[in-house]
Amino acid sequence: MAKQTYSISDLASELDITTRAIRFYEEQGMLSPTRRGQERIYAPKDRVALKLILRGKRLGFSLAECKTLIELYDPRAGNRKQLDSMLELITERRQQLEQQLLDIRQMQLELDTAEERCRTALKATGEA
Repeated sequence: MAKQTYSISDLASELDITTRAIRFYEEQGMLSPTRRGQERIYAPKDRVALKLILRGKRLGFSLAECKTLIELYDPRAGNRKQLDSMLELITERRQQLEQQLLDIRQMQLELDTAEERCRTALKATGEA
């Protein structure tokens, strides 16, 4: 039985990304297709890596963090290290988001105060 492989256009179409993005991830060492002349041939591992990259981006992970997760990919070992690392990154990201929410709420309060002062000052100038 032949091993499943993918062309760059197959992956781009399936994952709704550009071939340029795929080549960029390859340049970053995150994908390692084989070559047949000028044609890139991607293995299932590359497809999984691309999915991890895209998921990581959606979760706000850096490319370096995504690359680390990809390097830990080892289905023979049950991906224990990868999963532990992913949980750590999720915890860190969640903490960052919670801090950002607090910062946003604080800024909203400051904006409310500034707005109220402006409105009060405008009323005072209108009455003069």
